[in-house]
Amino acid sequence: MNDRALRYFLAVLRAGSIRGAAEALHVAASAISRQVAELEAQSGAPLLERLPRGVAPTEAGRLVAEHAARRAEEAAALGDRLRRLRGVEAGMVRLCCGGGFLADLVDHALAGFAAAHPGITYQVSLGGTDRIQAAVAEGEADLGLAYNPTAHPGLRSLASARQPLAAILRPDHPLAAEPGPLPLHRFAGIPCALLPPDHGVRRLLGRVEADAGFRLSVRLETGSIELQRRFVLAGLGATFLPAFAAAPELPAGQLLALPLADPLLAEASAHLLVRAGRRLPEAVERLAACLATGLDALRPA
Repeated sequence: MNDRALRYFLAVLRAGSIRGAAEALHVAASAISRQVAELEAQSGAPLLERLPRGVAPTEAGRLVAEHAARRAEEAAALGDRLRRLRGVEAGMVRLCCGGGFLADLVDHALAGFAAAHPGITYQVSLGGTDRIQAAVAEGEADLGLAYNPTAHPGLRSLASARQPLAAILRPDHPLAAEPGPLPLHRFAGIPCALLPPDHGVRRLLGRVEADAGFRLSVRLETGSIELQRRFVLAGLGATFLPAFAAAPELPAGQLLALPLADPLLAEASAHLLVRAGRRLPEAVERLAACLATGLDALRPA
C-alpha cells in the first residue's frame, strides 16, 4: 500500500466524501477514486460504504485507516529524529480545541513558547467536544483541549483540572446580587446563549435540566464563545462557561462568574488529550508540557 493512496484514503474519511477530499487536497476526484480502488483491490474487501450523502468506512476500511494513521505518525517521527540529529528544531503541531481555550492558549502558552522555539509552527482548529476527540483519536490533530470530554478508549489525558461551570452575568443582573451558589433551575426563565449540543458544556446543562425537570430558555445558540460573552455584555441574558473562558472580561469587572450549586456542574474539568499509545514527536511533546503547566484551564479553579 503506497503512501499516496493511504493519504488519499484518510482524506476521504476526514472529508466524508471523495469530492470533499479532492477539494481539500486540490487533486482530481478521479485520481482519488483510482487510489481508493487500488487499496480495495490490495485489501480484497470494500473499504468504503457508499451512503446517500458521502461515504463511511467499512470494518476493513477502519483497519486500513488505523494502519494509514500509524504509517503517517511513523514517518513524522522519523523526520523528527533526523532533524534532531542535524541539530534542527522544527516541526508542525496540530491542535484542536474549543473556542473557550483560545485566549488562554495564546496568552499563557503560545506567546512564550513560540519565542523560545522559532522553528516550530502550529495549526489550530476549533470544534465541539465530539470533534476534538475524533480529531485526536483519528490522527488529524496531535493535541486536543476539551471541556469535560467523555471516556474514549483511543485517548489519554496528559493533564486535567477541575473547572466548574459558572453562570456568566453582567454585574447589574438581578441574580448577581443573590448569595451563591445558585441552582441552575433559577435561570429557567432567563434568556440564555448556549453552545451547540455537541459541546461538553451543553451536555452538562442538559443532564441537569433532565434530572430536575426544567428547560433553559435558549435565545441564542452559537459555537462562538466571543458571541456568547457579547450577548451577556449587551444585557441580553446569561450564558454558562467555565471561568477561564470568560477571562478577558472577568478581571475588568465587566462580567461576573456566579458559582452554580448543582454537583454535576461543579465537578466538570478541562483536559489535554493525546491519542493513546502514540509516541509524541519532540515538538508536540514540548508544547504539551508547556500547555500542561502554563494554561489557566489546566490549573484547578
